[in-house]
Amino acid sequence: MGNENIEKWSTLKEVQAYLGVGRETILQWIAKRNMPAYKVGKLWKFKLSEVDDWIRSGGEIGRAHV
Repeated sequence: MGNENIEKWSTLKEVQAYLGVGRETILQWIAKRNMPAYKVGKLWKFKLSEVDDWIRSGGEIGRAHV
């Protein structure tokens, strides 16, 4: 019923595998570089499309280097 286009939430482990980086790197990006992430209880959740947009905009290199 129209749910085909709804993007699923990804876990921290899935984002680690997707980007090929470690857990601590992702947590630092969330804390210091505004990586798009959502806290659901004790868990971090992500939309891969938002992570892709953030990477393309240079988010992972930090604003000081742009």
